[in-house]
Amino acid sequence: MLERINTPQDLKQLNKEEKNQLAEEIRRYIIETVSKNGGHLASNLGVVELTIALHSIYNVPQDKIIWDVGHQTYTHKILTGRKEEFKKIRTKEGIAGFPKTCEAEEDCFNTGHSSTSISVALGMAKARDIENKKSSVVAIIGDGALTGGMALEALNDAGNSKTKITVILNDNEMSISRNVGGVNRLLSRLRTKKLYTKSNISIKKVISKIPLIGKTIVKLIQRTKRSIKQLIIPKMYFEDIGFTYLGPVDGHNIEQLENILKDSQKLQGPVLIHVITKKGKGYKPAEENPDKFHATGSFDIETGKSQKEKPKDYSKVFGDKLVELAQKNNKIVAITAAMKDGTGLSKFSTTFPNRFFDVGIAEQHALGFGAGLAKSGMIPVIPIYSSFYQRAYDQAIHDICLQNLHVIMCVDRAGLVGADGETHHGVFDLSFFKTIPNIVILAPKNFEELEKMLEFAVEIQKPVVIRYPRGGEGKIKFDKCQKIELGKSEIIQEGNDLSIIGIGNTIESCVELAKELEKENINVEVINTRFLKPFDKETILKSINKTKKVITMEDNTTVGGLATEVKELIAENNLNDIEIKSYGIDDKFMGYATWEDIFEDIKNKETKKEKVLN
Repeated sequence: MLERINTPQDLKQLNKEEKNQLAEEIRRYIIETVSKNGGHLASNLGVVELTIALHSIYNVPQDKIIWDVGHQTYTHKILTGRKEEFKKIRTKEGIAGFPKTCEAEEDCFNTGHSSTSISVALGMAKARDIENKKSSVVAIIGDGALTGGMALEALNDAGNSKTKITVILNDNEMSISRNVGGVNRLLSRLRTKKLYTKSNISIKKVISKIPLIGKTIVKLIQRTKRSIKQLIIPKMYFEDIGFTYLGPVDGHNIEQLENILKDSQKLQGPVLIHVITKKGKGYKPAEENPDKFHATGSFDIETGKSQKEKPKDYSKVFGDKLVELAQKNNKIVAITAAMKDGTGLSKFSTTFPNRFFDVGIAEQHALGFGAGLAKSGMIPVIPIYSSFYQRAYDQAIHDICLQNLHVIMCVDRAGLVGADGETHHGVFDLSFFKTIPNIVILAPKNFEELEKMLEFAVEIQKPVVIRYPRGGEGKIKFDKCQKIELGKSEIIQEGNDLSIIGIGNTIESCVELAKELEKENINVEVINTRFLKPFDKETILKSINKTKKVITMEDNTTVGGLATEVKELIAENNLNDIEIKSYGIDDKFMGYATWEDIFEDIKNKETKKEKVLN
């Protein structure tokens, strides 16, 4: 079947049995490809039938399908003309693992973070109405994403708007970790509606057959139908806010999905279709461990085991050290935004269950909640991926730093993260945190320095940001790790010809470059700044005045980061005779680029004396 499908129009020609066969072939194709390239597996296996049904009923690109988060679009890409390109998904020359409008017109919106799809869909639907068009607009959102405040804001507005829009709630009881909270409990109640519906139909058939009084009893029951629903599905949340609620429906039954999608097209106003799916469907290892197979590297299909042994990484070092510190200090608490495993908090959650809090996909709430804990004497530690911290910027300013509260904000996945692309690169955090008063910003060069920075952060009574990269240490083993002192940098090696100033993950590249330049008889001074704020102006200024030539390196945008700090220092001191080159992320969004790719030019092109010093 898969060989016959090149466009959604080809799909529409298939019968029920052929579509079911196609679903299995697509599932195998996804498993085979992800086992080689890595990627998001469990979520994609869960929406194969749903995607086939969507493209059987709707006509893209005229109709708009907006995928929340976007990492579950593998079947969508296969069905919309990218079947062969899918073999190279998430590779340097291949297609993206997320929707990309520049890649295909069927991808109508770029999505990488959760909880955005309903807002976007409502905007597209309103634009359609203004232009008197007749196209459909569909948002697919997971149950985990409903804990995001933006999704709830959009539901509220969409329900009130009476605009024709379809929201498909893909309910698999998971986000990345298993879902938590009130919304999850609400959906658990809604799942019982199927039981209610079956019971209602059966009872109605039996009672209707009672001679003389049967139909009268049925009418009496119908009068109380709403109150019975309220007992089984308390408050009927979605209908109460203005949506017509359809479902739940089996998300792996293509025929049922197509029927309910057709029914939804006949309705006016906003419609929510509740679809029950199984994350990892059709691949036993992913079904049994959906969190492990949410995002995976290459693996053996037969066993589900990783092809590469996972090395020790920054997230694990952070998690282990936090447990050690928490054993000595009962004020330490940990907060995660649905990323317990990904941020290294699994051990903490089992060791200190009363001091661990999973707030769901709700980064803003995580920081506000942490502020409340800090104001009450606790020491909250909040590890969140760099690109997700962007969502909580207001809370960092208003709730934490304005009141100078002792909250430790750990920025995981800082810098470049490779195959996930521009929506997940953490290359802005140094810049946006640096502008906030009262904050302390650190970045470690290796595991040992991360541990020492955590010890320091627990003791200092201020808002602290510690940012560290995805993965593990590099090849260079540093022979010393000086004590962490507020605002003090570390001189890795002294020199007279050139100052190389780096921060965090870039220090290894600084040392490698220094070694290359030393072959050209260039005597290099290497400085690990450690702190972006407060910045060690004294040490940096002394080095710059000595060498008169400077290179800065950072895995952050050079706008507002380390490069800007050094250039401002030079300008403030009227040092007109200083030559400076800055390496980092230019003022642009990066694609699928690894750290090694970005700094290849440094290692290969900037080793000659005339190129560096002239």
